[in-house]
Amino acid sequence: MSAGSVLASLWRQLPFFIWLVALWMLLWGQFTVLSLVTGVVVAVFVTRVFRLPPVELSGRVDPWWGVVFVAEFLVALVRGSLTVAWQVLTPGQPGAAIIGVPLVTDDDLIMTHVAVTASLIPGSLIVDIDRDRRILYLHVIGVRGEADVQRQRADVQHWEERIVRAVGSRAQVAAVRAAASGSEGSS
Repeated sequence: MSAGSVLASLWRQLPFFIWLVALWMLLWGQFTVLSLVTGVVVAVFVTRVFRLPPVELSGRVDPWWGVVFVAEFLVALVRGSLTVAWQVLTPGQPGAAIIGVPLVTDDDLIMTHVAVTASLIPGSLIVDIDRDRRILYLHVIGVRGEADVQRQRADVQHWEERIVRAVGSRAQVAAVRAAASGSEGSS
């Protein structure tokens, strides 16, 4: 392996390394030199002992779409919390379903972000992922009919689009745009 490819590999992994150090510091609730140094030691240990396959980043970050994603996510958190609270306070069963949501991208990192985002919003939870077929399976409450199922699918696909626009590769952005324009034409 050449020195250039080793440096390129380390450069691609740097954001995850920094994230591990930041997570360590957040877990301890201290932003000191000691917690930084121990975080680096722990991050080196974790990345060397647990030899996970490298996660390739697209190398592209769009700050505007990142802000849009965060703003929409915060609104969805509040709306989901209020919806679930209303369902709890309303007599009767809210209705539930397990639905499959097909995704456009097959990138592990994007699929993970979409799954985590969908699970963090109250009212839905990822129960399975079919990576080969690019399908997320969610348990969703508040489903009373096919319209609710379609709305939930559209919501998850919307999160995929926002995440891809924020951190996906140019090819992934093009694929999401093509899928969005194709679904608008068929609606």
